[in-house]
Amino acid sequence: MNNKVAKYIDNIKNWKEETILLRNICLDCGLEEDFKWMHPCYTYRGKNIVLIHGFKDYCALLFHKGALLKDTAHILVQQTENVQSARQIRFSDLQEIMDLKTAIKTYIFEAIEVEKSGLTVKKKKTSDYEMPTELEEAFKKNPQLESAFNKLTPGRQRGYLLYFSQAKQSKTRASRIDKSLPKIFEGKGHNEN
Repeated sequence: MNNKVAKYIDNIKNWKEETILLRNICLDCGLEEDFKWMHPCYTYRGKNIVLIHGFKDYCALLFHKGALLKDTAHILVQQTENVQSARQIRFSDLQEIMDLKTAIKTYIFEAIEVEKSGLTVKKKKTSDYEMPTELEEAFKKNPQLESAFNKLTPGRQRGYLLYFSQAKQSKTRASRIDKSLPKIFEGKGHNEN
């Protein structure tokens, strides 16, 4: 057991019993315990399998390659339409976890087999994302911006494309682009400081 996970569990106010039960289920499946992204993470031979995290209305087991699981019990949830690989099983109380314990273990063992087999989720390329007209216009006005944007990692580029595209109004998209210029020129992603 990982000391950072133990400390995390000691300090959480919500979903404590649920987190302890999910932790025990993961450990019963032979996974190694780690602490990543500020949450308990369970790995197989160093590869991420599941993460436990709590939200306001539910706690969840996040399967890193959940999109590759069969989901025979129809319990996996895609957090948002933009999440390509991960899937969650969400729980609203302790009893729900106890009722689904066998299914949870089945999903964990399947996730381990997916990892053993070397399967990967085929992710969309940056070029598959829609380029907002406002960004195209900004590139025309400022070729250095286009150059700086193209030097960003593909993940950072996708992050900006999603952030800009989520705005419904052109004015808002243009404003987001304008406010993001310093970070783009610094080579940072939109959520980075």
